[in-house]
Amino acid sequence: MVLSKAVSESDMSVHSTFASRYVRSSLPRYRMSENSIPKEAAYQIINDELMLDGNPRLNLASFVTTWMEPECDKLIMAAINKNYVDMDEYPVTTELQNRCVNMIAHLFNAPLGESETAVGVGTVGSSEAIMLAGLAFKRRWQNKRKAEGKPFDKPNIVTGANVQVCWEKFARYFEVELREVKLRDGYYVMDPEKAVEMVDENTICVAAILGSTLNGEFEDVKLLNDLLEVKNGETGWGTPIHVDAASGGFIAPFLYPELEWDFRLPWVKSINVSGHKYGLVYAGIGWCIWRNKEDLPEELIFHINYLGADQPTFTLNFSKGSSQVIAQYYQLIRHGFEGYRNIMENCHENAMVLKEGLERTGRFDIVSKDEGVPLVAFSLKDRSRHDEFEISDMLRRFGWIVPAYTMPPDAQHITVLRVVIREEFSRTLAERLVLDIEKVMYQLDALPSRLPPPLPAAPLVRKKSELETQRSVTEAWKKFVLAKKTNGVC
Repeated sequence: MVLSKAVSESDMSVHSTFASRYVRSSLPRYRMSENSIPKEAAYQIINDELMLDGNPRLNLASFVTTWMEPECDKLIMAAINKNYVDMDEYPVTTELQNRCVNMIAHLFNAPLGESETAVGVGTVGSSEAIMLAGLAFKRRWQNKRKAEGKPFDKPNIVTGANVQVCWEKFARYFEVELREVKLRDGYYVMDPEKAVEMVDENTICVAAILGSTLNGEFEDVKLLNDLLEVKNGETGWGTPIHVDAASGGFIAPFLYPELEWDFRLPWVKSINVSGHKYGLVYAGIGWCIWRNKEDLPEELIFHINYLGADQPTFTLNFSKGSSQVIAQYYQLIRHGFEGYRNIMENCHENAMVLKEGLERTGRFDIVSKDEGVPLVAFSLKDRSRHDEFEISDMLRRFGWIVPAYTMPPDAQHITVLRVVIREEFSRTLAERLVLDIEKVMYQLDALPSRLPPPLPAAPLVRKKSELETQRSVTEAWKKFVLAKKTNGVC
């Protein structure tokens, strides 16, 4: 005899998710629902909504890595449940971080002895790394001022107006005056000479950018160092340099090894770099490296003892995942110097393909430099009918995410589009992007202008000579006197 039973509405084991009531009922968006739903339904609802996100591979606005090898993905997933802060539980992960710090310090030419270990820390990104470096500079400056019996309540930091917003956050959060060197037409990075002019006895450091977010250009750290060498010699202030190498730190050593920007320069005391940019790791890893122990005040370091060894720690956050540290170590040993150099060369060559393709259209001015971060920043030659923001908007119809933005002061009248070339951006994609930009320009040419018409030019008024002015005053005075006489005024 065959036994059968009716399937209840709550028995989801034989239902397709799309045949269930969960896809026809609206879930509350900003409050927890009263009842549970099956795991399959929860997954499907979230997955479907995420389909409306952009494609990370086509997000050309971001410097952050969007592709890694499957083997590294496996390592990341295997460590997804490891909390890095539990150093006594995960000593091997801590050892891998220490290896990464030393590899990167040697890459930046830190003056280390044969058996000397580097001074540095892994962070959740360059923003945290910059906060830590800034705190170290501020504390060292305060300690020095206290020892000299001088006021220590008005620290300042000198940067270019092109710095990333994390520098503004540091200044505001930790009460440091931010002095910005303004940009100008054709010069979109910090001018070292103007920066040094802003330095005074309260300057905790000058921040130089190796790879501007705006156009990828490397600032002249060597010239900044030489100028500070002279000023420090004259004043005795000892103003140091921090290099924000978030984007360029994993590019310059491989493409421009002769460029002096790192610890080869004596006034460079700390460097930050983003592992999740050209360090080739997914978002969530940065590094801060100090020149030597004296540059990181001991009172900022906390010490943890585990397995009979001392483990110093200097971070803003507490808990964080171990996956990105492990992924960074994978990339460093997987690629080695040769692999990183090949990848950066490919990125640079594909940037040149894109640049040359845009130049051939005859419609754009290239704002970026050939030497620097592999990106292409460009602006319209003719903005009389359409602007860069319209191009950015229309490129989204083809799937491309290309940002348009205005430059900081005093170049805010300049608007640019920027395409960041990452490891996975191939020559085929570069050529396809040029074709799609040409299609967008053709479509815009057929559309009426969305820009407001230009204001009519003011009529030209010829300035009177001194003699003509005197004659005009005399004639006006005669008319006034005659009018008075006509009205019978004595």
